[in-house]
Amino acid sequence: MADINEKIAQLENFIMKKCLWQFHSRAWDRKNQNENILRMTAELLCGETVNTEDPADRCYWVDAVYLADSYRERFDWLASMSKDEIRELFLALRERLDYVLVDGSLNEELTDPRY
Repeated sequence: MADINEKIAQLENFIMKKCLWQFHSRAWDRKNQNENILRMTAELLCGETVNTEDPADRCYWVDAVYLADSYRERFDWLASMSKDEIRELFLALRERLDYVLVDGSLNEELTDPRY
């Protein structure tokens, strides 16, 4: 079985190739999406109920459903992970994406106060 860094790389690679939400134009939007979509994806993979009462939550939920379904289909090792392991994995994935897409990004447009 792959270690956590290999798993993160596989999940990240899928997002980078298949998910448009990673390209939002503002840093705070990217971080909100990373946090909410990945949290909801983890909840779905853990068989938990996802709160979709707020319109923004429904928007994140749609992406999370796609991601969870795609991950189940492509990464059979997810089925052997406990709920705590899945939560830990998705927290680490979020930290990685926050770095790659925001904190470590050279895109100055992300932090332009006039944008």
